[in-house]
Amino acid sequence: MFQPVIKEDKCSQCGSCFRICPKNVFEADEKEVKISRPYYCTGCESCVEVCPFDALKLEEY
Repeated sequence: MFQPVIKEDKCSQCGSCFRICPKNVFEADEKEVKISRPYYCTGCESCVEVCPFDALKLEEY
């Protein structure tokens, strides 16, 4: 099982992870992007690869 983790100090709230995630793990509004359904994560790393600020990592648990 995998879980994405947002590195708050690097995240610009651009929404790239939200738009690319095939499993809808992220939720976004006008102010923030957050991980709302971590249990949907399959570990595909799409969010990690698309992040222009290296603000995401995947943790295995």
